[in-house]
Amino acid sequence: MSTSTEIRPGTVRERELVVLQNALSRAKLVDESGSTVELPGELVEVLARIVEHLRAGNGVSIAPLHAELSTVEAAELLNVSRPHLIKQLEAGALPYRMVGTHRRIRLVDVLDYRDRQDIETRAALAELTGQAEELGLYDD
Repeated sequence: MSTSTEIRPGTVRERELVVLQNALSRAKLVDESGSTVELPGELVEVLARIVEHLRAGNGVSIAPLHAELSTVEAAELLNVSRPHLIKQLEAGALPYRMVGTHRRIRLVDVLDYRDRQDIETRAALAELTGQAEELGLYDD
């Protein structure tokens, strides 16, 4: 996974990203013969979102969804410890396969697991907030 550095407004990097973002609206591919091919709208959208994330100071990684991660990489992506992830794997919370003595987890399965965990976390938080409101623990 990649790390990022903060991008401050007015810096050279910020200006370069603004230029890139503006150029995306008229982006075209040019092949070896000099013929131009327009970029599909979906690709322009993806590139624009990447630039937005970079401008916000977020790191961006591009990987095929069928890519496989080690337990260390998956734990890092999920922001959990490797032992915790292994317990989740052995409990069947997400699928994996063995390559010799090493576990490999598909990126798409890790992302799906992360999304499910986020939904469960939001639901639990909403329930706790509701209970706190019922008990009068929030000021109006």
